[in-house]
Amino acid sequence: MINIHLTVATIVQNQGRFLMVKENDQGRIVYNQPAGHLEHGESPVDGAIRETLEETAWQVGIDHLVGIYRWCPPDKPDHTYIRLCFAGHPQHHHQQRALDKKIIEALWLTPEQLAQLHPHHRSPMVMGCIRDYLAGKIYPLELLQDVFPEAGVLG
Repeated sequence: MINIHLTVATIVQNQGRFLMVKENDQGRIVYNQPAGHLEHGESPVDGAIRETLEETAWQVGIDHLVGIYRWCPPDKPDHTYIRLCFAGHPQHHHQQRALDKKIIEALWLTPEQLAQLHPHHRSPMVMGCIRDYLAGKIYPLELLQDVFPEAGVLG
């Protein structure tokens, strides 16, 4: 049986730096974009906004889809992670807001700093998303469609 995990992540760039989180992943200190699992009934865009706020205290607007990524961790052969990665922009920093328990800190890093931290990224998807974003790979949010069975239409 395959365990599929649907996650959302947000790339937020400001003045040449990317909003990242330093977090504790089962005793290992890792770096990641603000990211997490999509909650039941939540749209991917809403999930990306929520996760970014919970993990960084930054309210963001979502502008584009960067890509859809699949990763199968070698140490968990029955797990598959599907990441919807979005690009957004900072709107407001809630400085007094507490971050999720697993988050050590939110920080702004340059692409060079991120590359140096590569061995400590949570997954290979972290740098893959950044590379695609820097290469201009962005797609309209309209690619994602919700189906509303009660109305029989897409929305």
